Amino acid sequence: MDPEIQKMREVALVYLDRSGGLQKFVHDCKRYNDSKQSYAVYRFIISINPSDIAELDATLGNYILHNPLQAAQIFQSVCFIAVKTLSLIEQLQTEAQISILLKPTHLPPLPSYVLSLSAYPFNYTSQRFYMSEGIVIAMGTVTKYTQGARFLCTEETCLFSEGFRYIRVHCPGATESATVRTDFVCSLCSSSLQEDMKFRVLGDKQIVEMIDAKVLNALKGYSNDKSHFRIQACTAFLRDELVNKMTIGNHYRIIGIPACVQNGLQATACIEVNSIQLCKPNGPSFLSDNFKYLLSLTSSSCWRFTAVLANIFASQVVPPGTYNTLKLAILLSLVQTCEKENADYLDLLIVTSDTLVIDRLLNYSLCLLPRGIRHPPSSEIFPSVSKDKHGTGSASIQACSAVLAKGGVCYIGDLSSYKKDKLELLQSVLESRTTTVFIPGKKYGEEADQQVTISVQTNFWSFVDVDSSSKKHIQKENFLIGQMDMSLIPANLVDVFGLLIYNEFPSRRLSSPLVHHILKKAINPEAMLYKVSQQFRTQDYEEFILFAKNLHVELSSEAENLIQGYYLASRRVRRDSIHGSTLSASALKILISLSKAHTKLSLRQTVLEEDALIAILLLESSLTLKHGTSALCVAPNSVFPFDLSDENSLQQRDIYLMQCHHQLLKFIAAYGPGIHINTNEE
Repeated sequence: MDPEIQKMREVALVYLDRSGGLQKFVHDCKRYNDSKQSYAVYRFIISINPSDIAELDATLGNYILHNPLQAAQIFQSVCFIAVKTLSLIEQLQTEAQISILLKPTHLPPLPSYVLSLSAYPFNYTSQRFYMSEGIVIAMGTVTKYTQGARFLCTEETCLFSEGFRYIRVHCPGATESATVRTDFVCSLCSSSLQEDMKFRVLGDKQIVEMIDAKVLNALKGYSNDKSHFRIQACTAFLRDELVNKMTIGNHYRIIGIPACVQNGLQATACIEVNSIQLCKPNGPSFLSDNFKYLLSLTSSSCWRFTAVLANIFASQVVPPGTYNTLKLAILLSLVQTCEKENADYLDLLIVTSDTLVIDRLLNYSLCLLPRGIRHPPSSEIFPSVSKDKHGTGSASIQACSAVLAKGGVCYIGDLSSYKKDKLELLQSVLESRTTTVFIPGKKYGEEADQQVTISVQTNFWSFVDVDSSSKKHIQKENFLIGQMDMSLIPANLVDVFGLLIYNEFPSRRLSSPLVHHILKKAINPEAMLYKVSQQFRTQDYEEFILFAKNLHVELSSEAENLIQGYYLASRRVRRDSIHGSTLSASALKILISLSKAHTKLSLRQTVLEEDALIAILLLESSLTLKHGTSALCVAPNSVFPFDLSDENSLQQRDIYLMQCHHQLLKFIAAYGPGIHINTNEE
């Protein structure tokens, strides 16, 4: 025996003993032994810390990292000797029956161990461990594969016509036909070999498609990144204990062995996944000095910081001071993005005739998030099912814009361009935040039909062109005061959107600053037209939103009382004798979400009455557009009643909002009997 191989076996035994792997191996052997059943293959998983084993013996450490299949044979020999010496599995006869899967806890943080899913060439010939990252864009159903099989010589007089001499074990990248071929011959008598089907060991297999996270940049409607790159999905195989450990749309870091799978004339590069780790979004970032200075300047009022923020936001796309209500709503929606279950979502539906300007503004805003997706009209918004392209015939669930925008925003464009069935599906998703994919069993080779429920954790943005609406539909004549014609869109769908916003400047009377901005940008797209664009760059806003969205906020009792008081009073005011209250049950969740979002945008952690007031004014304006004005009777531009040109205009706005607060308290006292709100009489 090669002395180097013998030395590595000794080191492997020492490592197993020190790391606790030997104790786990003995426990796994007991499970097999207690079953009293003979298997063709006994499968064991051994966790390997490359750093620890390299300290024991650098040769073995290098062998594991660069020749994992051969390194597994060293551990296979050690484990077989342990089984025989300690009499751990009575049924075990040969060393070939032991299948060892080495699982490294990590890989060295060096470029040579990183396999990019977008880099060329894709190295699939080295048969060693690599670390890779990507987003799951497709997932197949779980199917079976052959872990191991026993073959016997067909010549009855041959010594190998019985026993466990010929054992076939699945190797990374091997297809089913390669593992259990029919052309094997006996090495002793040259007779053909035949599989003993009683001893075939089956395992679970799942095929997923992963793609480099750079694809998210390509799916944004607007980007400052001018680099060009080619991205192609990569196939990853999950087996046995890794099956169903991934979720479609999530970002994962995997360790695996690249391989090439041959399917007829088609060859596919793939990765046999060895371990999976969920990549969590980046933690809280930091604020630029200009934002910190702005926060200190506006600290005298709870409303001023967000007002100035909205006023100067997106100055690369629209002039400062225009579309303030819409820009505030966009910022509120941006900071209410996260990947948690039962999160506070904030969807926006914009009514406009300036579709070009609004489209540019929403596209720009998308790019401030890592997961901002502009939905391409040619694809599906929600997951769909297709046949797996690797020849298994099983179903594969394809990701979509809404799933890829997980923890971000999905911008679906003009709502009036979608057909009735798509709008009904959108309404269902907005109500439940889940979508169900139906997989017919007969079509995909399964015994029974399946239904897979997928969570949709994203905010939706859309707009409605009022000019298009007026052309396609005859306007109603029985509108209430303040109500808009939304007959083009189903009323139930309009209700499930968190906010309905009507922008301030219809195209018939475009403001002079906006016209000048559009013309100057057409002549020089890269020009910085305003000083504020240099002081608060796009990158600064990206960092600000990343910081604000990760703030954990709590409702104060005063804010909670104000929200509940307004909600109950509005339910009593907004009702008719036929349909009851026109205020949906989701309005309370929207109010809380808006209040928390304004608190985050203000960089605070406690929701105050001032935050609740902004939320109530925004929602009341939205309800007025949907159902007409109520007894509260807020102005159309109640959040921004004045142009914010100097400190005096900010002071005027504060006085106006305080008057709105007083008016709200009177409204609650009048229409919400039994509700006690503390008021400060001045």
